[in-house]
Amino acid sequence: MFDTCNTICYTLCMRNIVNISMPASLKEEVDTYVKEGQYASVSEFFRDLLREWKKNSLLMELRKSQKEFRDGKAKRLISFKNLR
Repeated sequence: MFDTCNTICYTLCMRNIVNISMPASLKEEVDTYVKEGQYASVSEFFRDLLREWKKNSLLMELRKSQKEFRDGKAKRLISFKNLR
């Protein structure tokens, strides 16, 4: 009983519904990926898309920081006091 209660609470507390609009052609493409088994659901397709977007954003930020460091525009962190 306790495990079931935790699962239900987790599911109810963690899920948010987002509705989006898109052209029919894009919806058909997403549906095709799901039907072919590349994704378990339309929701999983978009969760994966968002994870990839976040990963790419972090990678771009890292590359920008690396370039600034190479160009001598970055500060070296000598102490955690300097982090702020």
